[in-house]
Amino acid sequence: MKLVGKLVAVFRKAAGLTQAQLAALVGHQVETISSIEQGRRALLPDLAAKLDERLDTKGALAMAVANMPEVDLIPAWAEEYLELEREALALCFFANQVLPGLLQTENYARAVFDSRVPTFSREEIDTHVGTRLKRQEIMRREVPPTTSFVISEAIVRDRLGGNEVHQESLRHLRDRAALPGISLQVMPLGRTTHAGLDGPFILLETPDFQRIAYTETQRGSQLISNPDEISIISQRYAMLRTQALNAEDTKSLLDRLLGEL
Repeated sequence: MKLVGKLVAVFRKAAGLTQAQLAALVGHQVETISSIEQGRRALLPDLAAKLDERLDTKGALAMAVANMPEVDLIPAWAEEYLELEREALALCFFANQVLPGLLQTENYARAVFDSRVPTFSREEIDTHVGTRLKRQEIMRREVPPTTSFVISEAIVRDRLGGNEVHQESLRHLRDRAALPGISLQVMPLGRTTHAGLDGPFILLETPDFQRIAYTETQRGSQLISNPDEISIISQRYAMLRTQALNAEDTKSLLDRLLGEL
């Protein structure tokens, strides 16, 4: 990533352009160009092609990206995703085991980290909970991202953290579901078809209108930028939204669950 970033800087300077001028030419934010040149953000294939065209570099950057080691082309740590999340224009979440971090209360987040095997220390749990809650600041931006959630009914029925945490979480979900710019849908139990059997994922749209996916496994995470893979995941999310309860029926389900407590 650092080598490719240095190449971008060399080609830009050879063309007599500032970062701001290059960003305007390719329709991206100047912060994006700066992050790429510093090796803090991967150069994605579609932007590499645009840069080659504008800088007349004969496909050099696209070739460099195509031959990057996978660990560099697809950053492997959640911190890379969190940087993108902070700037996202739109976010789509499919979750089947635990509430997405942006929907968790402090007590629910603490129950999540309390469940970790091997266990965290109290200090580590406090740190992780604080970080998770800080992520939610993006929902309080002057212009928050347009956000869609499809979550399994098993999550809203599970009593992670105990009855009081469960009740608090249901109330929090009901409040979130009523906010403008947020779509919350529950995937009901008992379906005979399901588009998300391969597991949870997140789709996001960057300020540069790029679409990126994020997935997690037991021992790692992955950012996906390949257009073909993004198309597949987008199709799955679209199907999940048709299979889930609509927003109004989801609110009704949450009301019923709260009434049963």
